[in-house]
Amino acid sequence: MTQQNTPAKDKVILAYSGGLDTSVCIKWLQEKYNLDVIAVAGDLGQDHAGLEAIKAKALASGAVECLVVDMREAFADEYLTCAMAANALYENKYPLVSALSRPLIVKHLVDAAHTFGAKYIAHGCTGKGNDQVRFESSILMLDPDLEIIAPVRDWDLKSREEEMAWAEAHGIDVPTTMASPYSIDDNLWGRAIECGVLEDPWAEPPADIYTMTVDPTEAPDAPTYVDVAFEHGIPCALNGQPMSFLDIIYAMNDLAGSNGYGRLDMIENRLVGVKSRECYEVPGALALIEAHKALEDLCLERSVLHYKLGIEQTWAEQVYNGLWFSPLKEALDAFLADTQQCVTGTVKLKLYKGSCTVVGRTSDYSLYTYELATYSAEDEFDQKAAKGFIDLHALTCKVWAKNRLSMGAKMHQFKAVGSTADEFTAENSAVVEEAEAVIANAPVIA
Repeated sequence: MTQQNTPAKDKVILAYSGGLDTSVCIKWLQEKYNLDVIAVAGDLGQDHAGLEAIKAKALASGAVECLVVDMREAFADEYLTCAMAANALYENKYPLVSALSRPLIVKHLVDAAHTFGAKYIAHGCTGKGNDQVRFESSILMLDPDLEIIAPVRDWDLKSREEEMAWAEAHGIDVPTTMASPYSIDDNLWGRAIECGVLEDPWAEPPADIYTMTVDPTEAPDAPTYVDVAFEHGIPCALNGQPMSFLDIIYAMNDLAGSNGYGRLDMIENRLVGVKSRECYEVPGALALIEAHKALEDLCLERSVLHYKLGIEQTWAEQVYNGLWFSPLKEALDAFLADTQQCVTGTVKLKLYKGSCTVVGRTSDYSLYTYELATYSAEDEFDQKAAKGFIDLHALTCKVWAKNRLSMGAKMHQFKAVGSTADEFTAENSAVVEEAEAVIANAPVIA
């Protein structure tokens, strides 16, 4: 009897988290496409039962292999350092928790595809979220020849409730329940929480969504002070103790979170055109960005500081929109890195009942000069120079104003220009009378 060789199945690399969507994806990819699924699970500092437990769960769900990768140091040193230089806040609020992790995960997905000879990469993103764009754009930029499968966009499961029922019918253990239907993505930089009651923008977030921060009303009654030292824009010590950036992030998450700082509840504009209600816990990220901004205020020259604000917003949009590997984002990185050469010093933060306040800053590269800023006897500022400065500063507008007036044109924001003193008084008499009445009736302060 001749033995028949079973043809080898094609392989697909799946970005695997162990959550509801990716757990269902393993079985679905096998049933729908007859593929061998190789899961890739990364530790980016998220809350989990352990990478080995995640691997065991993937294998139990039907994956033929599961790679577990500790990505924390690379995430901190290669990705979050860039975010620090950019003071990265999408829409000036959100510190890009999920968006920052996706390109690093994709690098490992593409590496795995090359290692195992896989033709496909799959992810568990929905068809109306941002992450599908981030994953697929990054894959296409790193290896355009790989094919992408997006099960959640393709299957006929119309809700998370249907997914949970499908998982139960196929014997797949998932962490999501009807009582706690939230979709959560977390890493070193914070937690993103959505779905469930949070889909009503009027509903106050329930207390059970928060795990990194205490309720500000229950935070300690005494403030916590912490000195954050930076070298070339990167945090390097807390309260005088040298630490790695990774360890500082962990420590600041604990310090800020225990003081109730770092909760965001916002309406966010997704790339795909949908407004969504998003809740975040980002205690360490927000505190470190606050400190970094304060040090830049001290060390960066004015025109650089002002111009950098626009670069920061563009950088955040590039990353949010899944363009980490784009040429524009790389060019912006070069500019931002140059600005950090002298961002070295220490910032004192005060954490208290949900607030984070900068209360001190110092640097050998400080551009703050006491003798120029003070109003005391030590003042070295040449006030007589101000007259000539103002004359030149306003010169072009002065010439413009003279031209307008000589041509009889009115200035719309000051319609009385060109009027005589009597006309001006008549036009504004009601205002003058009201002001005089207020002064006359004002109480006398002894």
